[in-house]
Amino acid sequence: MSAVEEAIASAHRREWAYVLAATVRVTRDIDAAEEAVQDAYVQALSTWASTGVPDRPGAWLTTVARRVALNAMRRGRTLATRLPLLLGPEEAEMSEAAEPIPDDRLRLIFTCCHPALAREAQIALTLRLVCGVATPDIAQAFLVTEPTMAARVTRAKKKIAAARIPYAVPDAAALPARLDAVLTVIHLLYATGHTAHSGASLVRDELTTRAMDLARMLRLLLPADREVAGLLALLLAHHARRATRTDDTGRLLRLEEQDRSVWDRAMIAEADRLVVAALSAGPPGRFSLQAAIAALHAEAATYEATDWPQILTLYDALLRVWPSPVVALNRAVAVSMVAGPEAALAEVKRLEDEGRLAGYRYLYATKADLLSRLDRDAEAAEAYRAALALSDNVAEQDFLTDRLRSSRPAS
Repeated sequence: MSAVEEAIASAHRREWAYVLAATVRVTRDIDAAEEAVQDAYVQALSTWASTGVPDRPGAWLTTVARRVALNAMRRGRTLATRLPLLLGPEEAEMSEAAEPIPDDRLRLIFTCCHPALAREAQIALTLRLVCGVATPDIAQAFLVTEPTMAARVTRAKKKIAAARIPYAVPDAAALPARLDAVLTVIHLLYATGHTAHSGASLVRDELTTRAMDLARMLRLLLPADREVAGLLALLLAHHARRATRTDDTGRLLRLEEQDRSVWDRAMIAEADRLVVAALSAGPPGRFSLQAAIAALHAEAATYEATDWPQILTLYDALLRVWPSPVVALNRAVAVSMVAGPEAALAEVKRLEDEGRLAGYRYLYATKADLLSRLDRDAEAAEAYRAALALSDNVAEQDFLTDRLRSSRPAS
């Protein structure tokens, strides 16, 4: 790959959300903005090869994309046949300070999370278009196939265009109705970067950093909301140990192997303050409870000192407010630490029989670990092979391969 191609690939990873959101403010139409941004990246390929990569690639791409969009509108592809987005004509002269959402990316996320669309369509469309998350990664997050997710995104865009749903920046009073979907988008954006579905690296820093930025902006926008505080606390607790999740060679390290002295104690302390405030303010929601679990892990001086009974109690509460099979699987890990691997294995087998986690690699990885702890090596090896077959991330593949080797019975 040439230097220009690498620069464009980097700009796509890091700048797509900024460029698209800024262009939508001109077009007021997602499809038109996406076409203009794609055209800008194509132009960059030839222009940068002759003029060099600009000092601020994102600014260059935004300028070109907005120019392309304006030219297209002048040629007749006007908003009359498109979906109005973000700013109505009477709002076009409003100052940035007058708007309730201070950042183009966050504004566009709230816009895409329109209640006229089904919740999963809102989240999938936002992750794909606004956050630049690849369709296979979104499919993985929703535990569906890639073609299913691609069709879901396409249907959502067609519904927007066909129904001419009048999108606008929601005012402060309307924000809460869209908040849970926005929180979910930011959480999934972080999760997608925290453990990349594919590629050579375990982490995609550009996604985790983007999610952290959005969570902090959301906290400034809605400082009294408990779940906003919970989401930020959850991301902080995970982000605090990012430097220890792999070794110098990129090998994945389990929680018990990580050097806790390197964890960011300032982030952990901030997460703890947010968790305490959120739990003290009223009944906890799913993000506050997840944050409380993550904070307990982060605050334990050693892996052995982890308060597993309290974590299990929190998972019980989380399962009541968010009856997700993934939550049930994570709870099974806590069960194994409190009641032993045999009890946990029964929970995992029940989830496997239900079929809701079919194709989810962590189901088989968890099952393999429990079987290994029970010295059922042949069954553990089979489960590790199933997890390995479902993983496209090199760091995870290497980890699972090592675990598979160690679980094979001696000949």
